Amino acid sequence: MKETKQFQTESKELLSLMINSIYSNREIFLREIISNASDAIDKYRYLSVSSEGKYPLEEGEIFITLNKKERYIEIKDNGIGMSKSDLEHNLGTIAKSGSKEFIKKLKKAKKEEEINIIGQFGVGFYSAFMVASKIEVRTKHIDHNGYLFSSDGVEEYSIEDDKSIDSHGTSVRIYLKKNKGDDNYDEYLETYSIERIVKLYSDYIRYPIKMEITKNEPELDENGNPIEGKTKEVKKIEVLNSMVPLWKKNKKDVSEEELNNFYKEKFRDYENPFTSIFINVDGKISYNALIFIPSHAPYNLYSDTYEKGLDLYSKGIFIKENCKELVPDYLKFIKGVVDSNDFPLNISREMLQKLPKISEIETNIEKKVLDRLKTIMKEDFDKYLTFYNIYGEHLKFGIYTSYGMKGDLIKDLLVFNSLNNEKPITLKQYKESMKKDQKYIYYACGRTIESIKLLPTLEKYKKNGIDVLLFDKNIDEFAIKFLNNYEKVEFKSIQEEDSVSLSDEEKESIESLSNEHKRLLDTIKEVLKDEVNDVVLSSKLVDAPVCITTKDGMSLNMENIYNEQPNEDAHDIKANKVLEINPHHELFIALTKIEDNDEEVKKYASILYDEAIMLEGYEIKDRSSFIKKLNELMLKALTK
Repeated sequence: MKETKQFQTESKELLSLMINSIYSNREIFLREIISNASDAIDKYRYLSVSSEGKYPLEEGEIFITLNKKERYIEIKDNGIGMSKSDLEHNLGTIAKSGSKEFIKKLKKAKKEEEINIIGQFGVGFYSAFMVASKIEVRTKHIDHNGYLFSSDGVEEYSIEDDKSIDSHGTSVRIYLKKNKGDDNYDEYLETYSIERIVKLYSDYIRYPIKMEITKNEPELDENGNPIEGKTKEVKKIEVLNSMVPLWKKNKKDVSEEELNNFYKEKFRDYENPFTSIFINVDGKISYNALIFIPSHAPYNLYSDTYEKGLDLYSKGIFIKENCKELVPDYLKFIKGVVDSNDFPLNISREMLQKLPKISEIETNIEKKVLDRLKTIMKEDFDKYLTFYNIYGEHLKFGIYTSYGMKGDLIKDLLVFNSLNNEKPITLKQYKESMKKDQKYIYYACGRTIESIKLLPTLEKYKKNGIDVLLFDKNIDEFAIKFLNNYEKVEFKSIQEEDSVSLSDEEKESIESLSNEHKRLLDTIKEVLKDEVNDVVLSSKLVDAPVCITTKDGMSLNMENIYNEQPNEDAHDIKANKVLEINPHHELFIALTKIEDNDEEVKKYASILYDEAIMLEGYEIKDRSSFIKKLNELMLKALTK
């Protein structure tokens, strides 16, 4: 007997929401129908195992049929099937009185909000109406008769007996809409299109997804050799999916070649990954993950078009590409997949809800990646340096953007060039090689390693054999400022005014000379009042006549970085500069002989400042003025 029911007004509204609002991609319908088929097979297998032989254990399979003539796709499984009551509850839910409440939730909810109703309402089946003009469901529960459910998804649905169905399972026949404008529904009748969709969304369904495929094969002669120019059509049933995901296998059972091939195919890379990381977690939320670090930076890693994230699977079903919620920004270069039965998904299964569990997964993945890098660093430092040369700035970015909160996680992965070492060293190596009475981890900043090594402030450290870290990347100093210390040893810039610790005798000597030549220093300071905050005699110079240091935390390097930013507000940031003069240099001694002649001293002041700026590795503001003054002095010296 056939029963036909009209959808209520709210049910029609709900169907419209389902079809037009919830799903962003209409090809998702095939994923949803296949997922339902897989669930049905799971239920039958569980019943079979627990029935003590009443229901025979069978190999589950899902079969897809394409009928171009009648324009339908059929997805058939040999799962548990549905009784009439099941049909009404599972497929007829949309016509129940609870529809009003469901519509209310849908209208209020945004995709990113915490509403997990996909499992409660079974809305995935209705996604097929994005492409269907009519759907027929033929089904037989193992203990019941067969039934036919039919609906146009607009006005009504019907359920009737179908005695022709003689085995348990379900087939969903989707009659496609007519093509209209840019909407080409015929694409779902093409073998290659179905193969692509299954590979993308359902490749790791645990049961074989089969389809009859027609291929052209060469005709063979009586000896079994191909006949040139002759082919014939051959129909073969092929399995479209891989079934067992690589990330759910035991690591020891997966070869390096398998990992490399999977990575290159999955993430469309031409080069093997730098390393791979298997993650298997059982806890409040259980999941598997397979993470890769590419051997080279993605071509658009530093552009606005780059999308970070890991590919998200739920029960082996592809949910989303580049799920950003699972990756911290500073590790945005990693690739991989995460698969869990416990993911809290929104209604369309296209987006994670924002829950603490997701943050736990992100934190765990972050820790696993950093632990692998630490292992590589310990076992093969040269290999680690290869990684660091590509991605090292991202690690520093992690410290900087977390305001040092991630410092303990990342600090042992940092490496820097240094004054006393040919190869980069870790902070741990620096600390272990510190001199007995050394209080700080010293560093110097500049545009290049070569320019830093020419800094006049390095002279005393070279002379005393004290190592200095060389920061040639813009992010270096900012990250170190937030890190503040390494194992309770503070960082100190040698370009700061008070970077050198003086003995009482040295302090007294500098103070005495400063008082003796106060007029000279004050005159120079007055001339340079727009450029420097102070002019002092230096205790840190050996051979160079002058240098620039800073105070109050803002370095000359930071000032230059801010000045290079497109934001004009940043250009107002100035370092508190100090011009330091070497009291033992011949140039200063010569200046002391004319210190009573203010006009003569003023001529030399700006030259001293420009020389100090150039020694720091930066451009002077007014080259022409500098050259003019220099030429005047040369001319004066030559015509004496």
